[in-house]
Amino acid sequence: MLNAKIFEDISAKLREAVENSPAKDIEKNMRVLLAQGFSKLDLVTREEFDIQAQVLARTREQLTALEARVAELEAKKAV
Repeated sequence: MLNAKIFEDISAKLREAVENSPAKDIEKNMRVLLAQGFSKLDLVTREEFDIQAQVLARTREQLTALEARVAELEAKKAV
């Protein structure tokens, strides 16, 4: 019984010390600073990146097909 009471008292004092310490303010300020820093960077989500990668892949396929078609037309014109 005594040990549980001591443990609860110590736990309560530690909790109170953390709540009243500047550590909570520091954490809050760091989160704000990080959010501001990330907002200044040109970052995209993984989903946006994947979509653009798919668009690029399709565009490359179309470019390859068009290059082949132009080469074919140029070959016909040269004959």
